[in-house]
Amino acid sequence: MMAPGFRASVLRAVAMASVLAACAGCTPQAMLLSSFIPDGTSSILLSHLQGEADANRKRILEMEMRKDWDGIAKFAEENLAKDKNNASWWFVAGYAHAEAGRRQRSIECYTEMVRLSPDDAAGWVVLAQAYRDAQQPLRAIQTINNAHVVRQGTASTYFLLGESYADLDRDLPASAAYREAIRLEGEFAQAWFGFGRASARLGRAADYETALKTLQKLHPAMAKELAELRPARR
Repeated sequence: MMAPGFRASVLRAVAMASVLAACAGCTPQAMLLSSFIPDGTSSILLSHLQGEADANRKRILEMEMRKDWDGIAKFAEENLAKDKNNASWWFVAGYAHAEAGRRQRSIECYTEMVRLSPDDAAGWVVLAQAYRDAQQPLRAIQTINNAHVVRQGTASTYFLLGESYADLDRDLPASAAYREAIRLEGEFAQAWFGFGRASARLGRAADYETALKTLQKLHPAMAKELAELRPARR
């Protein structure tokens, strides 16, 4: 019989693998947020509007299905005009603005969400990704490090930390962050790819081969891409 702790870790890994497979065509913020969606919830936005009126939730879902980001942003801003302290609507506004390409406004909205709801890991993740989208990786790193002071890190936060260091070509700390992500979620294919890429650049052949072999099982397409980065023999 499988021990409860081991069973939970396996289920988390399977869930992460399923999320990544389903989000192959997702935007970065959608991919990162999918791991925070509760079971039985298909909408990223509705997952943050649990206590909202059904009419508002239905309206958001309809617009989300149409990818009407401008409409969602306007609706969220209207609700924020009534209650500036509603972290959920700051999240919705930030998400919509980000999807619409309004990066600075999305950063402002996510910053407010984090200020109002610092215990919500999703807020830190989307804020850090927003900084990356705005080509501010140092701010992304600072955001994730601040998140880790407030709450325990997750596979998603460590993966994003690795990506942010990779943006700066800082492969040593990127490798450490990816390693922590895969320690927490052993089937996190994107984190394995990042770890393999950083290992190749650092000339760490053994770590690179481990990542490559793991990806060949988890995600053959990524494995093929990583194979092209094989470090030269010394």
